Amino acid sequence: MLTNDYQYRELLIAIKEQIRSSQAKAALAVNSAVIQLYWKIGEMIAQNQVLFDGRNNYIEQLASDIKQEFPNMPGFSRRNLFDIRRFYLFYSSVSVRQLAALGSTDYQSINSVQQLASIDNQPISVRQAAALSSTDYQSINSVQQVVARIPWGHHLLILNKVKDPEQALFYIQQTIEYNWTRAILALQIEQNLFARQGKAFNNFKNTLPEQQALIAQQMLKDPYNFAFLALEPQIQELDIEKQLTEHITKFLLELGKGFAFIGRQYPLEVGDKEYRLDLLFYHIRLRSFVVIDLKTGTFEPEFAGKMNFYLSVIDDQLKQETDQPTIGIILCKGKRGIEVEYALRGINKPIGISEFIITQALPAELKSNIPTIEEFEKELNRNI
Repeated sequence: MLTNDYQYRELLIAIKEQIRSSQAKAALAVNSAVIQLYWKIGEMIAQNQVLFDGRNNYIEQLASDIKQEFPNMPGFSRRNLFDIRRFYLFYSSVSVRQLAALGSTDYQSINSVQQLASIDNQPISVRQAAALSSTDYQSINSVQQVVARIPWGHHLLILNKVKDPEQALFYIQQTIEYNWTRAILALQIEQNLFARQGKAFNNFKNTLPEQQALIAQQMLKDPYNFAFLALEPQIQELDIEKQLTEHITKFLLELGKGFAFIGRQYPLEVGDKEYRLDLLFYHIRLRSFVVIDLKTGTFEPEFAGKMNFYLSVIDDQLKQETDQPTIGIILCKGKRGIEVEYALRGINKPIGISEFIITQALPAELKSNIPTIEEFEKELNRNI
């Protein structure tokens, strides 16, 4: 029968994939058109502010008249019109150069905003926009092109939670790059990702190629938030490793996009002695191994020396010709900046040093109402 023919099945699969791809692109185009429409309406209301000052009934009248003309078109209630105006005013003061000041994590040379916007029809990234040369600023009229790349529900969340446009643009870029749902976006805002990302001490500028160093810098956070763990105050490193790997889904979310987990207590043989890495990852976008060393105390200078040793071994034993230099991340409960700076000075391997925070143990009377790790993981796996 035709349906059993291998070539036909391959054709059917390819057509289905093309249809899904087209549907996704159409949805992006529709969302972009809606957001740009909201931007224009917000601009028109703001420019006619004299009609609305102290007289909210004008907005009510406007909402009523729009609904009468377009009865089947949602999104123009009195409340949403106020939000549309607020949306425009919030972002309209942001200049292109402020947008570009967020920096770039682009991985290739992009010469124009038109070229960038057409790459696989993917959403424009704030940090990709920043990669444009100075002559290309003239081709970007406003941040309207960027804000049009995420849904309105995400915008409402950002408007209600974030007060600074620069921070808002950062969360927009992250949402575009990592395809965050509203729930994940809310979590990252609540945990103040903007203040934590790219802030850790490191020597990447001196030990990695420029573009690689920039990507690695943005990969780091300080502090890392392990609030999804409930651990005893006197917790040991091995217990933290165990809990983190048991909660690997949340751990990977906190680390950020691109991390692939390789192993815990990963063995390295040097001569007749065996060493074990706390946690070993491979970062797909950086194309490098990443060693994470957990310390429950305050940073000590010898931690950097030991990490330098680990990275040398990984580069010699595991790194392939196509891999970039192995990166080390030391996570401590505390650090003193001057000691970190001296410890990293002169080291030729890329190392970042951050703090991590965890929750304290729960009172005994509350523990009975909290699910066990096994129960939590079972529920998590059931919903994946």
